[in-house]
Parts: sequence; structure tokens; C-alpha cells
Amino acid sequence: MFIIIELQTNADGTIGNFVYTAQSANEADQIYHSKLAYAATSTVYCHAVTMLTPDGDCVKHEAYWHVPDEATIEPEE
Repeated sequence: MFIIIELQTNADGTIGNFVYTAQSANEADQIYHSKLAYAATSTVYCHAVTMLTPDGDCVKHEAYWHVPDEATIEPEE
């Protein structure tokens, strides 16, 4: 069994978390990579996915940071 955790951290520090389980390594990889595919193009400030064993050992982890491009931010008047 594997646990896949998806974390979505907004720029204001609020965090959303989603937990998925998989019985086999192949199924766990499928869930892990499908979440990362979405994370790669999301607008969430930090979008991370971690795969764990049932006892909490990290199998793999990856995160995408989506920092706003300062050139596109409108200056305050």
C-alpha cells in the first residue's frame, strides 16, 4: 500500500491537502504523476506531491513553485 499526499499552498500561507491511497506501486505511480501533471501548470503558489509508504517513509516527492512574474503585476496607485 502507498499513500499519495497533494499539498496546495497559497501565497497567503493557506494550505489545502488531499490524500489518496493505492494498493500497488504502479497504481501509486499513476496517481502521483497525474497529480504532478496538474501541478506543473496550476496557478497555486506551491503545488507539491509526495508518495509515502504506510509507515511514513518518503518514496518520492516533487514540487512546483508558481511565483507571479513581477512584470505582469499592476503597480498600486
